[in-house]
Amino acid sequence: MERPVTEADLAFEHTPETDQSFENALEKARDGDRLTVDDAVELLTTGTDGEGIDQRRKEQVLEAADRRRAEVVGEEVTFVANLNNNVTTACNVGCLFCNFKDAAHTFESDAEVETAGFTKTPAESREIVADAVDRGIYEVTSVSGLHPAFALDAEHREILEAHPEPKEINYKSPERYDTSPGTYTDQIAAMSVDGVHVHSMTPEEAYHARRGTDWSYEEVFRRLKDAGLDTVPGTAAEILVEEVRDVICPGKIGTEEWLEAMEAAANVGLGMTATIMYGHVENEAHRALHLKRIRDLQDRTGNITEFVPLSFIHQNTPLFEHDVVSSGASIDEDELMIAVGRLFLDNVDHVQSSWVKYGDEQGLKMLSCGADDYMGTILSEEITTRAGGEHGEFRSFEDYVEMISSIGRVPVERSTDYEKRRVIDPENPPFGPQLGPKADGTPLLTREERESQTAIADD
Repeated sequence: MERPVTEADLAFEHTPETDQSFENALEKARDGDRLTVDDAVELLTTGTDGEGIDQRRKEQVLEAADRRRAEVVGEEVTFVANLNNNVTTACNVGCLFCNFKDAAHTFESDAEVETAGFTKTPAESREIVADAVDRGIYEVTSVSGLHPAFALDAEHREILEAHPEPKEINYKSPERYDTSPGTYTDQIAAMSVDGVHVHSMTPEEAYHARRGTDWSYEEVFRRLKDAGLDTVPGTAAEILVEEVRDVICPGKIGTEEWLEAMEAAANVGLGMTATIMYGHVENEAHRALHLKRIRDLQDRTGNITEFVPLSFIHQNTPLFEHDVVSSGASIDEDELMIAVGRLFLDNVDHVQSSWVKYGDEQGLKMLSCGADDYMGTILSEEITTRAGGEHGEFRSFEDYVEMISSIGRVPVERSTDYEKRRVIDPENPPFGPQLGPKADGTPLLTREERESQTAIADD
């Protein structure tokens, strides 16, 4: 049973109040000086000396960020040929911003209600990824619910089965379920098809993969890397400030443990991304503090390839249904989050614009606000869609080339780690991936398949 959020819960210690001025913060940003938290607050609010967003000042921030983007990465806009393969929706953590999960008990064989969710076996995951690799993708992203039967590997399963109080560690035997997710290493190995890049295992999933043991995060990520894991998504970060996490995800790992897990992943040689999920109960001070913690992490590790701002999709989430929030972030807030992310994170080269979150038109606008990456093809996307997102589940290379060229920028196919790149000539169709193990430039979907997907999205 979720505890209702009260006004006292939202009486935050951190508020957007500073002794800095907007003009000083903007001058520092334009000069390329390293920004402080107070600087970030001034830029995100367009000045704490007034209410609301000052449109003239906002445009000054966006202009500074766009100029910085051009200095750092030039005029290229990158994207990747990828697939989302989320293994299970079964979860009982109870995050109030999430509508991806389904109550874990509904997956049990003797449940009185039929689950609305899904769980894939490792064999099913392999089949899905193998089919996508045959089409030319070379990245699979997998972020899943915390299924009680999930274990890291066979040794972890034995430890969990022998635990005297399995409920305390959120464990139930696979025999309780019609479909077992297997182990994390089984799933990672299954998805590691023909050299495809496996981008998976958030810090929260890593926590789940070590519960009931005294194993370090480094040990967990080392075993996952040996199974085929290539990079770690920096999701489950939400807002890295405890007073916000206490409201929106009290059952999740805390800020320090999230940072510990990410640093451990870097220590075993895994690249990673970083995210922020904003536009719910937090304020600009929380967003600025979050940026500082990401920048400090990058100072320590150097392993973060890109920063991914994720605008909160409020429809169908408990925060909206319980009247804690009435909407997500405004367009002004979205643009400023991208821009200040670019200006503040002086040690992260790439900032992503999410067409899944923003849609095509606004997603393209973000590429003039400091962003330089435009996500990937995503042959399936369940998380945002379940929360009420309306911007589809697939983008073709043809779509990318047309959209990026329309704003005068250069479309570039990239690998997950940005090590491989291919500049695409808009005058030389057909367009398809060429960087993957089986990619030969053939479009990912046939015309009939694309028309079918469009019809489904329009229903």
